[in-house]
Amino acid sequence: MLLSAIAFDIIALAGRGWLQSSDHIQTSSLWWRCFHEGGGSGSYDDGCQSLMEYAWGRAAAAMLFCGFIILVICFILSFFALCGPQMLVFLRVIGGLLALAAVFQIISLVIYPVKYTQTFNLHANLAITYIYNWAYGFGWAATIILIGCAFFFCCLPNYEDDLLGNAKPRYFYTSA
Repeated sequence: MLLSAIAFDIIALAGRGWLQSSDHIQTSSLWWRCFHEGGGSGSYDDGCQSLMEYAWGRAAAAMLFCGFIILVICFILSFFALCGPQMLVFLRVIGGLLALAAVFQIISLVIYPVKYTQTFNLHANLAITYIYNWAYGFGWAATIILIGCAFFFCCLPNYEDDLLGNAKPRYFYTSA
């Protein structure tokens, strides 16, 4: 699950489809805003505008990237924690770090649409609607997976005896 969250975060960080207008003229990613059908290349030569010029754009990108870095660290730590019985104490630490990464990503995924809408006044033209698109959705998918994995890693130490094979077998049916 952590590997799929990493893949979804990479798609969200690199994807061009964060926002798209209904007339397919304007597309935006986490990094830039472009006025060409299909998104353009994201360069100033194509008439695109960098969102890193705005403090909220840098904050949204930094928060999502920090969440991604914490996720990669947790992915690496999970190999060590799940491989040896003496390392099971780190499972709750990994769960806490995953919860922190989820908080960073939620903040990023809330800052972006709120500030984007305010900065560029998307409600000025009622004939054009704006849709938060597939790459933005991948960011939310990664965040939801992070929340689920945080619960999983926090609850997993409760079943330490089962993991190590020290638990008594439980029978569903007993004869009288």
